Amino acid sequence: MVARIFKPARNAMQSGKAKTERWTLSYEPEIPVSVEPLMGYTSSSDMNRQIKLQFDTQEEAVAYAEKNGIPYQLMPAHADTRKKISYSDNFKFGRLQSWTH
Repeated sequence: MVARIFKPARNAMQSGKAKTERWTLSYEPEIPVSVEPLMGYTSSSDMNRQIKLQFDTQEEAVAYAEKNGIPYQLMPAHADTRKKISYSDNFKFGRLQSWTH
């Protein structure tokens, strides 16, 4: 029962940074999901898949795992690689490529 401690990345459909500032402790799946043949629902008898704990800092998450004897893997936080762009740059005079419809 190994836990992962990570800082969640921004969703591709998300423009803001909501829910990406806190560190998350979640368990690795031990049992694969099974597909119910009639309706196609996926299920698992592994209850630890439902546990996701949120912490303000990485140190708090590591301290919690060590205090409770939970083996963990620490995933480093990735830097955000967003570029600042402006809509008006599409129409500027010194544009490298020609603008077409």
